[in-house]
Amino acid sequence: MTKPLRRDAARNREKLLCEAAGVFTEQGLDGSLEEIARRAGVSIGTLYNHFPHRDALIDALLPQRLAALDKFAARAEAEPDAWTAFTRFIEELLGQMTADRGLLEAFTGDHPAAAQLTEACHRGMSHLSTLLQRARRAGAMRADASDEDVVHLVWALSLLGETTGSPVWRRSLELVLDGLRPTNQPIR
Repeated sequence: MTKPLRRDAARNREKLLCEAAGVFTEQGLDGSLEEIARRAGVSIGTLYNHFPHRDALIDALLPQRLAALDKFAARAEAEPDAWTAFTRFIEELLGQMTADRGLLEAFTGDHPAAAQLTEACHRGMSHLSTLLQRARRAGAMRADASDEDVVHLVWALSLLGETTGSPVWRRSLELVLDGLRPTNQPIR
C-alpha cells in the first residue's frame, strides 16, 4: 500500500509533470531533466525522488497523451466508410505526432522500462492494424501494402512534419494516401 504524498510533495510532482510535458514536447524524450527541475522550481534530487529514472517520468506522463489514439480509433470505428476511417485516423495521428516531439519519439523510440508507454503504443498499433484490415477487406486499399509499409510511411511523414512544419506533411500525406489506393480506385 502506498502512503499518500504530502501536499507540498504532491504539488512538486504535478509541477514536474507539467514542466516535463513542455520540455518533452519541445525537445523530445531526451530533453534535459535538469531543465525540467529548474522550470518546476525544484532540485534535481526532488525530480529523482519522484521519478528514479527517465523512463519512470515518461511512463507517468505519456500514456495519458497516447490515450488520444483510443479516441481517434473510436471515431474511426464509428465511420461507416473504411477508407475515410483509415485516412482520418492517420491524419489525426500525424497531427498529434508533428505537434508533440515527445509523442513522436514515444512511438519511434525504445523505452523498455516504461511499461505503460509500451502498452499504449501496442494499443495504437492494434488500432492501425484493425483499420488497415478493414480498408483492405472493403477493397479501398492496395492489397500489397503491408501494415509495416504503412507504419514506415507514417513514421517518415511524422519526421517530415517535425522538421519542416505542418503544411508540408499534409500535402505529402495526400500523395501517400493516393499511392495506397488500389489502381482501379479513382483518386479523390
